Amino acid sequence: MLVRLLYVSKAVDHQAENHTEAILASSREHNVSKGITGILCYGSGIFLQAIEGGRQQVNELYNLLVQDKRHTEVVLLHYEEIKQRRFSGWTMGQVNLAKLNASIVLKYSETPILDPYGVSGDVSLALLEELMATASIMGRA
Repeated sequence: MLVRLLYVSKAVDHQAENHTEAILASSREHNVSKGITGILCYGSGIFLQAIEGGRQQVNELYNLLVQDKRHTEVVLLHYEEIKQRRFSGWTMGQVNLAKLNASIVLKYSETPILDPYGVSGDVSLALLEELMATASIMGRA
């Protein structure tokens, strides 16, 4: 059974963007064998991540992520059983939130600065779908 999970967290180190490449490389290496796909968005000390795959694999990965000391205030925004993946083209795609066009963010947020803590999981997923449609996601693998 396939599931999709979306969560937000805050980086412990506000220089986390410097570590993002290492996180992405590790994710891409390990996710292939586990059938995990998804997207990691980062910027201004915020991580927004969608992961898809088998229920057991996604749940195990989320439990590891919650315990990861590189971030805090982990909040589950959305979890659902799915018929098909939305992010199947990425073992772990990436989006730099600091480089997003403000008009895209304003479609889904009260301000031009994205705050996933202040919107619903459905809104955050809609933003990710728009980013996919506008080719804002990098790292196709």
